Amino acid sequence: MDETEFWALVDSTREASEGDPEEHADLLVERLAQLDPDSVADFARHFESRLSRAYRWDLWGAAWVLLDGAGDDVFDAFRCWLIGQGREVFEGALHEPDELAELLDGFDEEEDGEAEALRYAADEAYEQLTGLEIPEPELPPPPPEPSGEALDFEDDRVLAERFPKLWDRFRTD
Repeated sequence: MDETEFWALVDSTREASEGDPEEHADLLVERLAQLDPDSVADFARHFESRLSRAYRWDLWGAAWVLLDGAGDDVFDAFRCWLIGQGREVFEGALHEPDELAELLDGFDEEEDGEAEALRYAADEAYEQLTGLEIPEPELPPPPPEPSGEALDFEDDRVLAERFPKLWDRFRTD
């Protein structure tokens, strides 16, 4: 599976789920289970690679603004959700996290921003196909700390200055 096929699967299942994260994960498992095990393992490798690329302080800050706070587990689930939004949103957020204010059509912090189940879709599909656990993707180990410069998430002024568009759209009441 190449990168184009990876994103096509993410997009088609998200569209079919009408953006519901749990339904998205279920549809992704169904679609992946129709492929051969090697393709499913390739999907997992693509997903984990993107998860590592998104392990950045600036994206964590954007998640903090969008979700009105985000600890470690919430940020992990946010990165899964971000991948689930498709290539344009994902790459746009990596290019400039503040652009999420324009890339996201709608965002409800109660329903959006968390989709950890997407991370395990390939695992479930692989097990359905083979009865075995999916092999660990051959990737460099994840970094111990997010990349980039750390931000003080507790300082609203810092967040408002770093993410003015997100702050104006999602935090100004």
